[in-house]
Amino acid sequence: MLVAAGQVDVFVHLTGGSWDFAAAVPIVEEAGGMFSDLHGGRDISSGTAVFTNGRVHKHVLDFLAHERA
Repeated sequence: MLVAAGQVDVFVHLTGGSWDFAAAVPIVEEAGGMFSDLHGGRDISSGTAVFTNGRVHKHVLDFLAHERA
């Protein structure tokens, strides 16, 4: 909810279930942010979530991919 409120730019959740992400996705997106899993997909059941303000989303995914490599 901090992303939706504009208080943080990025929130990454590495171990969660779809029940952890489902409610947050529309709230963050309606506030102008973006959601994806670590691979850029929109799968809330992947176990991971990246929420951003939208402007930095691609940069965050690129950074995370580099860190996993």
